[in-house]
Amino acid sequence: MSIRLPHLRWWALGHLGLCVGFAVTTVFSLRHIWTVPILALWLLLAWSLRWGDATQRRARRRAWPWSLLPLALWWLYLFLADSYGKIDMGAVIFHLQAGIEDHGGTQRILAAILYTLAALAMLAAFTWLVRADHRWRLHERVLVLFLLAFNPLLFGITQQGAAIVTEDGAWLDRRYVPPGIEAVPAVLPNLIVIYMESTEGTYTDEARFGNVYDDLEALGERGVVFHGVRQIENTGWTTAGMIASQCGTPLMPVGIFEDGQFEPLEYVLPGVECLGDLLDKRGYRQVYMGGASIDFAGKGIFYKNHGFDAVLGREQLSPRLDDPSYLNDWGLYDDSLLAMAHERIRRLASDPATPYVFVGLTLSAHPPYGYPARDCRARQGEFDGVSILYSVECTAWLVRRFIEGLDAEGLLDNTLVVISSDHLSMKNSAWQRLIAGPRENTLMMFGNGLTPGRVIRREASMVDVLPTVLEALGFTVPAHRAGLGASLLSPAQTLIERHGLEYINARLREESALQARLWDNLE
Repeated sequence: MSIRLPHLRWWALGHLGLCVGFAVTTVFSLRHIWTVPILALWLLLAWSLRWGDATQRRARRRAWPWSLLPLALWWLYLFLADSYGKIDMGAVIFHLQAGIEDHGGTQRILAAILYTLAALAMLAAFTWLVRADHRWRLHERVLVLFLLAFNPLLFGITQQGAAIVTEDGAWLDRRYVPPGIEAVPAVLPNLIVIYMESTEGTYTDEARFGNVYDDLEALGERGVVFHGVRQIENTGWTTAGMIASQCGTPLMPVGIFEDGQFEPLEYVLPGVECLGDLLDKRGYRQVYMGGASIDFAGKGIFYKNHGFDAVLGREQLSPRLDDPSYLNDWGLYDDSLLAMAHERIRRLASDPATPYVFVGLTLSAHPPYGYPARDCRARQGEFDGVSILYSVECTAWLVRRFIEGLDAEGLLDNTLVVISSDHLSMKNSAWQRLIAGPRENTLMMFGNGLTPGRVIRREASMVDVLPTVLEALGFTVPAHRAGLGASLLSPAQTLIERHGLEYINARLREESALQARLWDNLE
């Protein structure tokens, strides 16, 4: 039985209305339930203005709308925005350069398929409307200009090219201090750094998130807790967050207009020295361990390029599991990872004559819902599959248990411990609550003589972590600065304290000299 034309008309208009509603709620970070009243308003306008009615057809010319490509670009933007929240073009470019194989985003692959089907249906419906209603055909070329002018994705691309026409592309480079060490302590302390995927300090707000952060607050009482560590441009994904905190600089990708820009990278930031380089020269053994693949987004390349002796990820660690099937989309669950990390630190500490660095990366709180470990489910009850707060609580408890286990064995003697988020969370199931107020990264340090119970509130960013860690280790650094960062244990002003977050972000979008420094000698 064939569908009559009036039914086709309202099916097409209804799908267009749903797409308009979804776009509005995504762009303005509204709850998607608002799609329903937007759809109702759209259908009311369609009914009152008789969009697509047979009386509005003036010609039978089967022209293709000019808006099809701009509309397709909007769908690409909506997919990225709905997946990650704010779109970071630096992240998009770097992941294309460094490699996106072995990622764990299988959920987003399914979402991409659904987006593609919805987009194709929308383009077909819009083509029908333009052909069926001469008014839409007349005004459709104006719509093209609107779609191109206000697409945030295209706006982000133009911002990436701002350095080409800026009057001062070396503002940040003039403020860059090559990381260095002027004096070392009599006894070199060990260093343990745990990056917690997307577990930002914003979760301390119990009014919004309850008690999910309590275990991390308990850990913070051991030493110094830093509040006010913001996120600047080019530090909002895992590799970028680790690089910012270890190199004192945002991860500015290889220029988007460089030859061979999307060839696989063999080096990451070859033009600068980072924490691993500085400590490698002082005889430290250095190990990185994370549950996800080290081939994703250049993590493995970065650590191998900058002084680490062992770089271990999913490929190297999964064969060690007692249950080979106990894996998630990204890799090892955090209870498995931290158990292996405990054993590795025990081995590193067995040679007290050689100081060590251990860097670990969790993944329990990876957006949008997290991957809570089996041990957490036994403690917290059944996981509903969607609550990121359940996964954040899991991360907090596992990290606290890990640190307390090391301490119980005496493995934290002469050791500085740094607990940090890698970056602010991308879009997750608590997104509306996260963006309802100011946000900050997690950063705490304890051990190696730091005063317990101290709280430092300063406007800072992840680039300030490098000189702070160096001074917490007992090293003397030039003028309390390294890279673009200033030690938060010193009176030196941070860039954000001096200039403000928005100004620094604007300068990052125009900077070219620092970008050239980071990638110097890439060939």
